Amino acid sequence: MSTSEKPQEEKKDSGTYEAGCHCGYIKFSVTLSPPLPEYKVLDCNCSACTHLGYLLVYPKATEVTWHNNSRERCASYRFNTKQKDQMFCPKCGASLGIDFKDTRKPHTYGISARTFYGIDLDGLAYKKSNGVNLVEPNEDLSGHTWDEEKQVLK
Repeated sequence: MSTSEKPQEEKKDSGTYEAGCHCGYIKFSVTLSPPLPEYKVLDCNCSACTHLGYLLVYPKATEVTWHNNSRERCASYRFNTKQKDQMFCPKCGASLGIDFKDTRKPHTYGISARTFYGIDLDGLAYKKSNGVNLVEPNEDLSGHTWDEEKQVLK
């Protein structure tokens, strides 16, 4: 069979990926449409994405399956508007993503592609976002949420 006679490889509408933290305490699977690497992963320069290492994909909550009560196992951090959980593993500290339950309908997650097992990050397509200037307040919030005097998050 010549190369011109080979059947065309079908493009998949979606792909499911196993993901989790570094130590394995948090595990989940994510279905994305379109699948990686056709999906445009968000590479944002806001203080949270920069410091937490996020490269985000945005599946609906129905497209994320948490294994062994992993969502309940997540530690969370809220800052600025205090409306979104930044999710972490409480054992190894791995940054997992954002739970937009209270801010986006339908319920959506921002899951870091860094949590996907066996993914070549260099082979992904990225969409750059200037989040530091798009999200109020328009400034770098890193280092400004801890009140040293009161020993609490502002």
